[in-house]
Amino acid sequence: MEVLYTNTRDASETVRASQAILNGLAKDSGLYVPTVIPKLDIPVDELAGMTYQETAYAVMSRFLTDFTEEELRTCIARAYDSKFDTPKIAPLVCADGAYYLELFHGATIAFKDMALSILPHLLITSARKNHVENDIVILTATSGDTGKAALAGFAGVDGTKIIVFYPKNGVSPIQEKQMVTQRGDNTLVVGIHGNFDQAQTGVKQMFSDDGLKAELGAAGYQFSSANSINIGRLVPQIVYYVYAYAQMIAGGEITSGESINVVVPTGNFGNILAAFYAKNMGLPIDRLICASNENKVLYDFFSTGMYDRNREFILTSSPSMDILISSNLERLIYRIAGEDAEKNAYLMNRLAETGKYMITTDMRRQLGTFYGGFADESETAAEIRRLYLDTGYVVDTHTAVASAVYQKYRSETGDTRKTVIASTASPFKFTRSVMNAIDEKYDAMSDFELVDELSGLAKVKVPQAIEEIRNAAVIHDTECDVDGMQDVVKKFLGI
Repeated sequence: MEVLYTNTRDASETVRASQAILNGLAKDSGLYVPTVIPKLDIPVDELAGMTYQETAYAVMSRFLTDFTEEELRTCIARAYDSKFDTPKIAPLVCADGAYYLELFHGATIAFKDMALSILPHLLITSARKNHVENDIVILTATSGDTGKAALAGFAGVDGTKIIVFYPKNGVSPIQEKQMVTQRGDNTLVVGIHGNFDQAQTGVKQMFSDDGLKAELGAAGYQFSSANSINIGRLVPQIVYYVYAYAQMIAGGEITSGESINVVVPTGNFGNILAAFYAKNMGLPIDRLICASNENKVLYDFFSTGMYDRNREFILTSSPSMDILISSNLERLIYRIAGEDAEKNAYLMNRLAETGKYMITTDMRRQLGTFYGGFADESETAAEIRRLYLDTGYVVDTHTAVASAVYQKYRSETGDTRKTVIASTASPFKFTRSVMNAIDEKYDAMSDFELVDELSGLAKVKVPQAIEEIRNAAVIHDTECDVDGMQDVVKKFLGI
């Protein structure tokens, strides 16, 4: 069965998987969604015996139907290799009665590696399949983790350039150093004087600028995206939820067909949307627990049906979730709007014009599988400390948000179903926040002293990604105002 991709804002645009990956963003700032969610028609017992790479092929081949088996298996083999520090790729760790799905064993120690390790290979393969002669310019905004993972994936890849915008004072020191020390003549990292939402809006505006698109084409370039708006990011994320379930079967933690809950810390909604797609493929997921930090726009949406970004933007200790415009939520809105592109486009235009929209009662009824919760800064820190003192397991700030929300959910509902918590980053990426949560005495230490202290405390080796940046030189020092983003792009590309 061929799976095609349609535009959430224009029903007349339908493309193949490779074209959707290549384009990144659909026309009129719409997003590509599959016209049908394929079924995962493989017996669970068979899935339980698969490697991560085999699971990836089983899932992705059902979505990326215009890729040949050889093309897709090659992309998977090149992505999920020795860059990851464990052959399991995404291991499960049981702590305090929950199952933490560790998604941070890749090159940049954050969950973005899971998709951004394969996206460059999917993109280059897509370009060849569609006879593209232009160089691909990856244009992306990051709230911290996507940037480095994308840079690591695309650095040195022939026929590509990558430009990453991040909020200058809105990421952790280690996140920033990971980006600004990135080598590669085809890379550019830019700190903007603004927040992530402004960076993301600026990138979307460039994608939708026909005049800029023409200038790029004349110079031999075309844009694509490494953000989770690219379907080539979203599809690989479905894999690890299927793999987690299979690991639980293999370990005897659940029986075949037994349902589980999934908790995801999220700002842009892509990671939890992947779990929703896994559920719709037939994976036995009962509740999807959406965990927000103090920028709780998603919590408020699930509580009221009103999406309203008109609020103070708060810088928190979980910066990858400091987002008020959750781009991937549009894919869910399109679905609960009856896959009505016109209706969805109306709501998205309301968001652009007024900063908010309200969904209908019928649409709200379709959100029963979701539970929204949030944890403030004190609750996040308390959860890091509690989990460490009770179990010895150390989690990062984003995972702590999810864990704290899960504790609230379990207390409120009494639901004792086995639960997977997406652990989205290594604690080494947010050492100061993590160590201060455990004991404020650590605050006097430098960032890298804290790294070594954390290693001893957690009994975990310092990740290679951290060792590499200890003494690395800063290569990227470009900054700009929000309205100067396009000028920076043109200068880098020489147009």
